[in-house]
Amino acid sequence: MLPLDKVQSLIDRHSKLENKLSSGEIETKKYAEISKEYSDLNEIVNNAKDYLSFKKETEDLNNIISDLNTDIEMKEFAKRELENLKKNFLINEKKIKLYLLPKDKADSKNAIIEVRAGTGGLEASLFASDLYKMYEKVCQKKKWNLEIISISKSDAGGLKEVIALIKGKNIYSSLKYESGVHRVQRVPDTETQGRVHTSAATVAVLPEAEDLDIKLDEKDLRIDVFRSSGPGGQSVNTTDSAVRITHIPTGIVVSQQDEKSQIRNKEKGLKILRSRIYDYERQKIDLERSKDRKNKIGTGDRSERIRTYNFPQGRVTDHRINLTLHKLEEFMEGEIFDEMVENLNLKAQQEEISKIN
Repeated sequence: MLPLDKVQSLIDRHSKLENKLSSGEIETKKYAEISKEYSDLNEIVNNAKDYLSFKKETEDLNNIISDLNTDIEMKEFAKRELENLKKNFLINEKKIKLYLLPKDKADSKNAIIEVRAGTGGLEASLFASDLYKMYEKVCQKKKWNLEIISISKSDAGGLKEVIALIKGKNIYSSLKYESGVHRVQRVPDTETQGRVHTSAATVAVLPEAEDLDIKLDEKDLRIDVFRSSGPGGQSVNTTDSAVRITHIPTGIVVSQQDEKSQIRNKEKGLKILRSRIYDYERQKIDLERSKDRKNKIGTGDRSERIRTYNFPQGRVTDHRINLTLHKLEEFMEGEIFDEMVENLNLKAQQEEISKIN
């Protein structure tokens, strides 16, 4: 059972916010924040009240059932009510536990997604391209806005690296479990003997950091300019338009050369840098919180193998939750992406709920 004082505190907080909102004495800048909290509590306060009244109502119904003077029809009614009460108690408990889970402030943010070819040469770059196309299709289906920040292509239509900004509602919460190593098993087009090859691509998903989240001090930055090169760089290789930004305190380095303008490259580089620093700081805090345990859902470590895409068998397996979907083609088309996300979210919630005493 949940601690009753913790449940009561939800009801008390709801009443306090209700009084504040009706008083009209809230500062304008805090009104939206308080209204949001009150609205969230509104959805759970009746569950909390029912949860607290469970013991008293159970006792009343049991008294009716055990009373020798109660007629049979009333006893049957009381038994049915008791069954419903017990079912509702479990529903209320689950809803309250979910509400009490620590909120990740980054969940509502846009996300920067980075896809890179890993081990496996040309086949790895082709898989990185396929992965990126999958995320593109998910964005199209969900009407999210995807904007490429930088892209580096390889031979035969593959991708060495692509970085994109995805905008919409609660983007980071939908994509955060994609970070890690994605492994593919398939027969490459160049394979004459039909042998299955294994290669990999890495994905990093970062919450988009705003100026408010991360303040960049000029003295902490080293900015170097150099000539663009490689695919897309030929048209600008007569000027030093490419930019390399080093954040001295963390050692994080970002290079940007997609734009012809040095100013635009610097703007894009700073956007990526800000998000990487924000993610770095978040991971540092998470590490402190979980020194004695490793989250089964995954650490978000880019070196951690999270998923295998097996084309000969038409299946995709997420190793963190031991979930296999025999719908690889649909998954790569972005059709059943939500099914995977829902299962990952459910597992994460279950782990967090188990910590609430």
